[in-house]
Amino acid sequence: MSSLPISSAPSDQPTPLDVLGQVFGYSDFRGPQQAIVEHVIAGGDALVLMPTGGGKSLCYQIPAIARQNAGHGVTIVISPLIALMHDQVGALTEAGVSAAFLNSTQTFEESSALEKQLLRNELTLLYAAPERINTPRMRSLLASLHERGLLSLFAIDEAHCVSQWGHDFRPEYRSLSLLHETFPDVPRMALTATADALTRQDMIERLKLEDARLFLSSFDRPNIRYTIVEKTDATRQLLRFIQTEHHGEAGIVYCQSRKRVEEIAGMLDDAGIKAMAYHAGLDAKLRQQRQDRFLREDGCVMVATIAFGMGIDKPDVRFVAHLDMPKNIEGYYQETGRAGRDGLPADAWMVYGLQDVVNQRRMIDTSEVASEEFKQVMRGKLDALLTLAEGTRCRRVSLLGYFGEASEPCGNCDNCLTPPAVWDATEAARKMLSCIYRVQQASGISFGAGHIMDILRGKPTEKVVQYGHDQLSTFGIGADLAEPQWRGVLRQLIASNLVRVNAEAFNTLQLMPDARQVLKGEVSVLLRQQAASSKAERTRRGSKSPVKTSVKGMAEATLNAGALERLGRLKAWRTDVAREHNLPPFVIFHDATLRAIAEQAPQDLHALSGISGMGVKKLAAYGAEVLRVCAEPV
Repeated sequence: MSSLPISSAPSDQPTPLDVLGQVFGYSDFRGPQQAIVEHVIAGGDALVLMPTGGGKSLCYQIPAIARQNAGHGVTIVISPLIALMHDQVGALTEAGVSAAFLNSTQTFEESSALEKQLLRNELTLLYAAPERINTPRMRSLLASLHERGLLSLFAIDEAHCVSQWGHDFRPEYRSLSLLHETFPDVPRMALTATADALTRQDMIERLKLEDARLFLSSFDRPNIRYTIVEKTDATRQLLRFIQTEHHGEAGIVYCQSRKRVEEIAGMLDDAGIKAMAYHAGLDAKLRQQRQDRFLREDGCVMVATIAFGMGIDKPDVRFVAHLDMPKNIEGYYQETGRAGRDGLPADAWMVYGLQDVVNQRRMIDTSEVASEEFKQVMRGKLDALLTLAEGTRCRRVSLLGYFGEASEPCGNCDNCLTPPAVWDATEAARKMLSCIYRVQQASGISFGAGHIMDILRGKPTEKVVQYGHDQLSTFGIGADLAEPQWRGVLRQLIASNLVRVNAEAFNTLQLMPDARQVLKGEVSVLLRQQAASSKAERTRRGSKSPVKTSVKGMAEATLNAGALERLGRLKAWRTDVAREHNLPPFVIFHDATLRAIAEQAPQDLHALSGISGMGVKKLAAYGAEVLRVCAEPV
């Protein structure tokens, strides 16, 4: 059964480029897509690392179509999220591809009907969760397909979930190694947007992909602007950021706790911003309703824990904000990558402070189930994120460097646009380190950050006096710096591995071996100058204007009055169609496609067919209606 919505000569199968154009409406592959597609169509195994928004789905969807047309049967896509399955199947169906999913939302009768379709070779792609793949019923079905020569390809999406070193480990992914053992002749591909070298190697070993070809794309997302600012009043900072930078635009705000999620969502809602809370403590039906609203409505802000986001294909998310520091760079990169999937400018914005460092270190050190080896790896990953946050060089250079990719300063992150001042903090560092040492020497025990800073600033608190620390030589030697400045110094000393927060001993401070060189005056310490105000935030994007032009506004500024009117009518029409099909509007047509239609005002189907994103099936299904909407009098 052909998946292409047009006829092809029997002796001449359509090329991958034909499929790309005829089914998906694009004229050219991006980056390594074509090499990946051709390798997999030929039956090769592949490990694909490609950034979010880079077009990973096409890398298995096009081989699935081509191999099914060549008689190889169905491609099984293993995906961890029901919502993602629903939207991808909906998008494929809109494009004229026979696709379906098997998951827990379906009745026994619905599942049985799909199984019969599979055995009749009527499906090109089937999406299923790893838990479903591991059931005896599903394994039996796969075996039956294999016996009939109808098992074409396994595509394992979000493959980093197989690794304990990754940021989203899921034990059920481990059993997917059985696919190779049970069906060694069926090609497999694993895909992810985020994996450092350690996670990558773990993926290869766990999924038995030692002989697979590695396709490693650039991790760069040049349309995303990275900004990390010192946390002073996170709630106020976030509100200002959204109101001045992204008024009326879609975004995601990540918080560490469910309580904080609820508080921030309420605050934004009170400020007139369409905000919703999302976390694992909410009823599953309510979570689904809120996710659907986020995907289908314009300008919604989702405030969430990390329970939200994987597989979210919404292309017009204009910002991702972190009010608490993530666990590692992989998690940060994965979460920020949900912004700007349409290639238009987007922001990755984060505030963090000393308490974030303490909290993350505590979660690692106090884990009762993690091995010491695992804790050590996680500490290293946290240190890498601290280095990114406290560093003075280009954020993008640091971020890409973590994934082993060399790059040049981007000119588009906060450090490039407003280079931070650096000061010689050698003397301040020696005072801090000396105070930590003297306190431990005098008392035989370690103390926390607040106590150390009280001593440095000469504050005779009850605790300071109780332990006699007001008699130490370091008492008051740091009175020249305010507490926020000392917090900045300490935070950067922790990031530089000169001081450690011992979470297992009440978050007390301990000197690391390299601190000795600083105390002896053998090395200098240059630190980032702490911002005295929110000036860095006000000067973002090179302007001190209180409100910037939105990305939506910038994208539409080039359209004349007639085109703007057409665009408005097209979006209204798209909303109605999406509601009728129970799909997000971008699944019908992306904004970029509608803008191109509005600008070019095609007069016939031939002209409409040349617009990017207009595949053959969509042209047949919607072409006449699109032309009608365009032709309506202004």
